Amino acid sequence: MKPEYSFVIPVFNRPDEVRELFQSMTTLEGSVVFEVILVEDGSVDTAASVVQDFAKRLDIIYLIKPNTGPGDSRNYGMSRARGHYYIILDSDCTLPKKYLMTIDGYVKRHQPDFFGGPDAAHQDFSVLQRGIDFAMTSFITTGGIRGHKKQVVRFEPRSFNMGLSSKAFKASGGFAHIHPGEDPDLTHRLWHLGFESQLISGAFVYHKRRLSWSKYARQVYKFGLARPILNKWHPAGAKWIFWLPGLWLVASLITLVIGLLGYWSFFVILMAYYAAVFISAGVMTKSISVAINATFAVWIQLYVYAFGFLRAHFLVSVLRQNPQRALPELFFKTAINE
Repeated sequence: MKPEYSFVIPVFNRPDEVRELFQSMTTLEGSVVFEVILVEDGSVDTAASVVQDFAKRLDIIYLIKPNTGPGDSRNYGMSRARGHYYIILDSDCTLPKKYLMTIDGYVKRHQPDFFGGPDAAHQDFSVLQRGIDFAMTSFITTGGIRGHKKQVVRFEPRSFNMGLSSKAFKASGGFAHIHPGEDPDLTHRLWHLGFESQLISGAFVYHKRRLSWSKYARQVYKFGLARPILNKWHPAGAKWIFWLPGLWLVASLITLVIGLLGYWSFFVILMAYYAAVFISAGVMTKSISVAINATFAVWIQLYVYAFGFLRAHFLVSVLRQNPQRALPELFFKTAINE
């Protein structure tokens, strides 16, 4: 029977994560027919044994290719998918039991061009993971502008939990070879083609975010680097809110200088914000340890992202350098030829 949905999952040296994701897929409720396309993106530590273990319980297409990045790997998988809709997941996600039923019900009612859902922290996640999750998703941080109904900009699905129709994929050509930033880039190109995005708020995933503090800082730094490039490519999507972390960084530095001169009143405002983050995280998670981690994660999110954003803005928008030459670490140089 032809599947209605094709899960497309790129993976790079993460077999244990694939096992957890596949296990969650075996518990999905409902009778919706789906296939799983796992794209091994140049891995050395492959998930071949995991695929073998789940071969009788899931309809799996296992693809192996050289390392060309997550965007190209998703395209590689979608070009071989049989479903009417493609659901893109990161390998560090697991699915609640009603995930596919929620999507299928929405799709049957609304027939969206492309869509996405939010992410959440499972109760079994570590204190670090839950703290980072708060920083990335809370309304009190920059994470609050995505994954929610009330937001400043149109909903931009993220590739850890994103779906699109086969028609939208063929019209757009899929993801570009920038990373990170490939998902908002695809969203803007789909909008330009006349497709509309939809938020399915009940279709959340448990997003583990396999991060240490150093990896988290590197990730948000690259997010900051990518945003000015996206603003240049898609000026209609360049919103004032993307400047907030940069303005916060500048304001913090000015406050520090003024404080060294003996005027600490502005410093109180900065501390009040972080106190609000701590209290909000503590109330939401009912954990002081998570609140401490969340506050530190927000601090990193704001300042490290801002440094990346301002650096890239200077190179790309002020000096007008070619993004791929100025910031080659964001681009994969090769791609699979279809």
